[in-house]
Amino acid sequence: MSQPRPDEFKPPPECPVFEPSWEEFGDPYAFINKIRPIAEKTGICKVRPPPGWQPPFACDVDKLHFVPRIQRLNELEAQTRVKLNFLDQIAKFWDFQGCTLKIPHVERKILDLYKLNKLVAEEGGFDTVCRDRRWTKIALQMGFAPGKAVGSHLRGHYEKILYPYNLFQSGANLLVSMSHSSWSPVIRGRLSFTSLKIPGSHGFETESSQTPFALQVDLVVCLVCNSGGDEDRLLLCDGCDDSYHTFCLIPPLSDVPRGDWRCPKCLAQECNKPHEAFGFEQAYRDYSLRAFGQMADAFKSDYFNMPVHMVPTELVEKEFWRLVGAIDEDVTVEYGADIASKEFGSGFPIPNGKIKVSPADEKYLKCGWNLNNLAMMKPSVLTHVTADICGMTLPWLYVGMCFSSFCWHIEDHWSYSINYLHWGEPKTWYGAPGFAAERLEGVMKKLAPELFESQPDLLHQLVTIMNPNTLMTHGVPIYRTNQCAGEFVITFPRAYHSGFNQGFNFAEAVNFCTVDWMPLGRQCVDHYRMLHRYNVFSHDEMVCNMALKADTLNVVLASAVHKDMVDMIREEQELREKMKKMGVLHFKEAKFDHLQDDERQCAKCRTTCYLSAITCPCSPGVLVCLYHINDLCSCPITNYTLNYRFTLDDLFPMMKAVKHRAELYDEWASRVTETLEAKLEKKKGLPVFRSLLAESESRLFPDNDLLRRLRLVTQDAEKCSSVAQQLLNGKRQTSVKSRSQLTVEELRSFVRQLYNLSCSLPQAPMLKELLNRIEDFQQHSEKVLADEVPSVVEIQSLLDVSFDFDVELPELPRLRVRLEQARWLEAVQQAHIQPATLTLETMRRLIDQGVGLSPHPSVEKAMARLQELLTVSEHWEDKASSLLKARPPHSIETLNAVAEKASGIPAYLPNCLLLKDTIRKAREWLQEASGSIPMVDSLSDVVLRGQAIQVQLEPLDKLESLIAQVQEWKGSAAATFLQKDSTLSLLEVLCPRCEVGNVGSPKRKPKKGKDSPKSNKKRTPRLNTLSDVEKALSETKDSTSAMATLEELRVREMEAFSNLRAVNESKLLPTADCMDLKVCVCQKAPMGAMLQCELCRDAFHSVCVREVTDSCETQPWLCTQCQQSEKPPLDKVLSLLASLRCIGVRLPEGEALHYLVERTVQWQHRAQHITETCNLPELEERPGSPPTLTRWVSGSHEAHSNTQVPHLLASLFTRPLEREGLNVEHRVKDKKHSHKRQKINRKSLQHRPTSSSSFPHSDFSQSDDSDEEMAVCPAESCQLPAGDEVDWVQCDGSCNQWFHQVCVGVTPEMAEKEDYICVRCTLSDGHMRK
Repeated sequence: MSQPRPDEFKPPPECPVFEPSWEEFGDPYAFINKIRPIAEKTGICKVRPPPGWQPPFACDVDKLHFVPRIQRLNELEAQTRVKLNFLDQIAKFWDFQGCTLKIPHVERKILDLYKLNKLVAEEGGFDTVCRDRRWTKIALQMGFAPGKAVGSHLRGHYEKILYPYNLFQSGANLLVSMSHSSWSPVIRGRLSFTSLKIPGSHGFETESSQTPFALQVDLVVCLVCNSGGDEDRLLLCDGCDDSYHTFCLIPPLSDVPRGDWRCPKCLAQECNKPHEAFGFEQAYRDYSLRAFGQMADAFKSDYFNMPVHMVPTELVEKEFWRLVGAIDEDVTVEYGADIASKEFGSGFPIPNGKIKVSPADEKYLKCGWNLNNLAMMKPSVLTHVTADICGMTLPWLYVGMCFSSFCWHIEDHWSYSINYLHWGEPKTWYGAPGFAAERLEGVMKKLAPELFESQPDLLHQLVTIMNPNTLMTHGVPIYRTNQCAGEFVITFPRAYHSGFNQGFNFAEAVNFCTVDWMPLGRQCVDHYRMLHRYNVFSHDEMVCNMALKADTLNVVLASAVHKDMVDMIREEQELREKMKKMGVLHFKEAKFDHLQDDERQCAKCRTTCYLSAITCPCSPGVLVCLYHINDLCSCPITNYTLNYRFTLDDLFPMMKAVKHRAELYDEWASRVTETLEAKLEKKKGLPVFRSLLAESESRLFPDNDLLRRLRLVTQDAEKCSSVAQQLLNGKRQTSVKSRSQLTVEELRSFVRQLYNLSCSLPQAPMLKELLNRIEDFQQHSEKVLADEVPSVVEIQSLLDVSFDFDVELPELPRLRVRLEQARWLEAVQQAHIQPATLTLETMRRLIDQGVGLSPHPSVEKAMARLQELLTVSEHWEDKASSLLKARPPHSIETLNAVAEKASGIPAYLPNCLLLKDTIRKAREWLQEASGSIPMVDSLSDVVLRGQAIQVQLEPLDKLESLIAQVQEWKGSAAATFLQKDSTLSLLEVLCPRCEVGNVGSPKRKPKKGKDSPKSNKKRTPRLNTLSDVEKALSETKDSTSAMATLEELRVREMEAFSNLRAVNESKLLPTADCMDLKVCVCQKAPMGAMLQCELCRDAFHSVCVREVTDSCETQPWLCTQCQQSEKPPLDKVLSLLASLRCIGVRLPEGEALHYLVERTVQWQHRAQHITETCNLPELEERPGSPPTLTRWVSGSHEAHSNTQVPHLLASLFTRPLEREGLNVEHRVKDKKHSHKRQKINRKSLQHRPTSSSSFPHSDFSQSDDSDEEMAVCPAESCQLPAGDEVDWVQCDGSCNQWFHQVCVGVTPEMAEKEDYICVRCTLSDGHMRK
């Protein structure tokens, strides 16, 4: 966008625009009074009527004819007109010198001779500028670029054109001496004249001619040098025939002018003639409205080369001000101004007008905004002016065209004016407020003094305009507006205004005056008197007319009239007393209101006289006002007559009547004024204002400025009181604000407003205190916001405090943001303090929350730290997860290295913790795996747990191999012992039987010396099923405990078999009823060939068990229930046991096999011992077939010898091992045994079996004699005590074995009172014998 030129017009600010409602529009004067406080500050305002207010145009377009004024645009502007006048004088000067003026060009621009002349004069004149070499400075002041030697050109043009004129203006060319003949400018033009000579001076001679002296007379001589010589340089004036030498003139002429020449005297007479007053010429053509419009549209369209409606108003405005300021632009327009509506008709409809009004438009006939009605409505004081004043009380019409203008002026008598644009293109207005009127006049007089010298009342002639930008530059406030069709423009008293038309339009205007204008009206009369300007009407007459109708005046007008009359009567009284003192003796009443205005004007100041005037008999029809008594005539003052309309005695009653009418209002107005202007502690409260307002309403005081001010102040005070109370009582809205809140600055301004109110409000000091609290809150908030890490509690407390302030606090959003930041920082800090709860999800959540926070250094720092921690944590989490999922697993050293590095991270890392737990489990597993020989179940558990640990465990493969070997061993053992298609398990075959009939288990033998039945040791659980046995064996800590458990089971087995044998043998007694007896697997009576089991002694039909008899030809016959397994050779079993020991794992089957082997070997030793000690003969070999009952006779005793089987043989048949070298049966007597605690019968025990095995023994407290005889002391150095009774002691440790008291060094008293723990238990369990 191109930059505007420095001299391009810049539009002033817009004036106020008002859009009244229909209610406000109903009363024009009330509305104008309402907007006056605002609009008078700009001088002009625009009013847009409500939509739908469109009065019909009532003027007859075809019959309206008028002669417009001619306006040359470059003559309108004051400064431009001064330049044109100057150039006209210069041209006239050189024209009288016989030369034609041609304005030179400098740097391709027309030289501004006026500005050049003015600048040289300001610098001291031509001689001073030349002497001080200031031409370059002047060139710069005229706007020429430096460095182009423009100064020398300016000097040449000044010396040639302006210097002679300035000498002429100074009068220096009228006096000359011969020494001034050296100046010789080049002047175009020549004056031819004839030199007169005496006739006869040549061509003939006389006597006297021979004499040396001849008398010669010059008929034409120079009036300067009085010489007639140098006739060819002698000039003759074309005006007065005076003659001058060219070299005697100032400045001297170098040549004779060619045209008409005027001497200095004639030139002075012509150039010093007074100028005619500038005014607009009337056009030669009479236009109709239609013809003028066609001409106006054609002009605008041709000028802008586009349709008239497409030309922007801004372009027209700039072009207008360019044209009025250009000397070389000669644009002429015509303006149909000041057309009397009384003669041609108004644009508004009027009653009985020429244009008939439709019923729908009849409302406009009486409308107050109809300019025919407005000026003469009751509120207007002009209604008291008796004469019709065209242009003031009667509207004037204006028909404009593009660029036609109305120059700067104020309305007559400084009245209001209102202008309505009926139709057409806009009218552009410029206005200055009334208080700037004198400033505007001073600026124009300063910038164009030449115009005001000849026309002091130039601004009242409406012929001079000045650029608003120039006025604004000099401090005059200017406002503008574009008045469109259907809009009003109102100008206020003494408001200068001007403007121009954008194109063809039709406007109508009228003046009006309100009550507030009256003081200005009297001031205007005084101003007119100074300017010697005539009055449009007599202000004194209007006031007196109102005073004569005092009873009809409203109180406001009466009050204004009273004030005006006070000034008027005081002034008149002073002037009349002055007249008396001056010597006026004659007084006469005069009816001035019966005279025309021009017949009673002061001869000096042209003021319209009404109250009084001075006349003199010498000058009939001439009068002067009392101010200009000395300007009437030269007659003595005693001859003068004082003509008066009213005597002072007449005026005072008139004033009193008005005063009486206005007193009530004046008294109220005085109290209102006093109340409104009270200061500080003298201010009244709001109730006083309300009472004054109520009084005005009850007494129907008019709605004037004072009442409006009172009402406005009261309303403001009530609003302020209400708002102040809300601010004091109300809390901040927590939901969406229903109303806008005050800012702190607005509150501060509001507090100042409270103290600046004319009313004293009790809320003001409280609100001041609230403001102080808010300011303290703001200071505290700023301090908190400046903290690097603020406290959540402190911020929250500030926010809580802010709820008491119903004010918009800019710190609140920042505090809320900071609170979120502080809470987040606190959460981050809390998370760092408790790393156990700082999970990855927590960190991500905190980071997501932090991203949504407003930026702050502390937040960014915490975010960076948290992000770094998250990155590191995710890295080690992923690392730990990958290590845990690796296949094959990593070594414990690798995992431990990662775990140690991750342990320093202050966060909860599940994978890293799992890694640490895995390492812990691995270490525990390794420690467990390197312990004592485990049971196979615990070994399997160890292997399973080792397989679940994601660590490379070196012993795991070995343990898995052990498990495989154990399974392989169990398979070999099962193949060795289990019969084909057996349903029994290997453990069931190897262990002593749990159930052999319904027989209870034996009781444990109590220890000696233990009287109390209670014991602190855990008792062995009941072994009722195979699963109980397997569980008990799996829970044993060593083989000794397992052997003890199996021994207890063996005792129960032996007792059960003993009972079973007795029951089965009792069935075969002769006394039994064989028909009721049920034997065999078929549970039928005995019959035929029968077989008897060697173990359970039950009888079976040979037919039922023939398959069994076939397979047992060389072995003692056992029934299917007793024969549970194969009976492998002992050497094979020993190899199985050896292979298990090589594996190094304990398992229930292995413990059972171990016990079986020990039991077998022990039986062998016992059998051998019994054979040797009892000196038994060699037994006959058992027959090859099982014992057969060939005859079954009831009551027979033949088979009695076969019904009892010795215990030794019974115990032999219960072992699933093949007998080696023991093919004879030993019959042993039943030994008696004692049930004493410590004494066991040893009569039959002569020799201790030589066995190196540490065979464990269970509780023998309730065993039979055979069990007691089988008891062996497990002491390493057993002394084999002999005797009928041997003292024993039981170990209170984990083995529960019995020892000879003498073998372990325990006395009966010690055994009775103290616990005994064997050496093996002491070493394994860590106990010491007391």
